[in-house]
Amino acid sequence: SLCAAAEPNLSYQELKDLKKANVLHIDVRERWEIDRFGKIPESINIPLGELMEALQMDPKEFKEQYNQKMPSKSDPVVFSCLAGTRSKQALGFATSLGFS
Repeated sequence: SLCAAAEPNLSYQELKDLKKANVLHIDVRERWEIDRFGKIPESINIPLGELMEALQMDPKEFKEQYNQKMPSKSDPVVFSCLAGTRSKQALGFATSLGFS
């Protein structure tokens, strides 16, 4: 299950369409889950436990750590996990930090 602020649940096709529009896709599963179940193409992995810290990093540090430009608070971001629970938590974290 995928999560975005405007549309809390997205289908796979909706995500594919969003990715064409340069939406940052953050997979909040644990690293062992990525190793076991595979990486979602063009997503970056930031485990949920690291997300609050990551979203408050200096942009240069974020780029070094995740090999991706840090999103601004108005950039479109989609969170995903295995079942949808962690992606909803991630959305709450991001919203609490001022991401729209």
